[in-house]
Amino acid sequence: MTEYSIGLDLGGTNLRAAAVDRTGRMLDKVSGKTQYSEGREAIVHDMVEAIRAVRDRFGKENLAGIGIGVPGFISLEDGVIRNCNNIASLENFPIRDEIGRRLDTTVILENDANAAALGEKWIGAGRDVNDLIMLTLGTGIGGGIISNGKVLRGVNGMAGELGHITAVPNGNPCGCGNTGCVEKHGSATAIIAMARLLGLGENVTAKDIYDLAVAGNEKAIMIFTSMGESIGLVLATLVNVFNFPLYLIAGGVIGGWDLFAPAMLAETRRRSFTFRSTGTRVEQAQLGNEAGLYGAAYLPWSERKGI
Repeated sequence: MTEYSIGLDLGGTNLRAAAVDRTGRMLDKVSGKTQYSEGREAIVHDMVEAIRAVRDRFGKENLAGIGIGVPGFISLEDGVIRNCNNIASLENFPIRDEIGRRLDTTVILENDANAAALGEKWIGAGRDVNDLIMLTLGTGIGGGIISNGKVLRGVNGMAGELGHITAVPNGNPCGCGNTGCVEKHGSATAIIAMARLLGLGENVTAKDIYDLAVAGNEKAIMIFTSMGESIGLVLATLVNVFNFPLYLIAGGVIGGWDLFAPAMLAETRRRSFTFRSTGTRVEQAQLGNEAGLYGAAYLPWSERKGI
């Protein structure tokens, strides 16, 4: 048996754990529903049992390590989630050390968007570069920065919160305390909010607005244009700051790429000389919702050896 690692991705509705070998081949995967309403102990128990089920199949002797991707601000030194609206019961709880204790092994805890960016770097759209930034467009907007093949975390693990970059000064209020965060103007939630304001329906989904835009509805088209401009402004800022070769767009909203990408790229081009004058790439990510699982699995190797 070759060396393998285990990655766990704690999502909004699903919990998944997988064994992955050093080449990126997924050897086994287990999944189940998350039980947030059942409280902390139920969540931690399910995480531990999912990892244990995979480890029992392949054994401890060839296990390189365990990586876990979770939503929220992560304090890496303490292995604690400091802010996570969706899983309040896990906030300020030493989840890394508790899972490590129950499994009698070392666990690496990482923000889920950072893990997804690392997955794309390892075996996805970023495998040909060592530096990339990924924006994940979903209900909110997450982000991850990979520098020299490793997650760029900052002084206490909270770097890469790209969804909270200001895109619209004095724009919509955000739960983080800021106004005008790009996730309030460029996410699926933002699409729905704009649709309601424009009278397109109270119970619409982002997919409904996409269908209207494809059919030629001018208000729906305007929503995707506005969304693209907000993301483009943030991309231009990131290009100007980092001068990385690759910027990836991921998440469920990229199904509307043809509608928002022209405005996004035009805004990036308008606001960034570097983007206009170099070979900087803005592309769609490739791994879909598996990116975080692969990235979590790669954390033990990334931390130990680099890429």
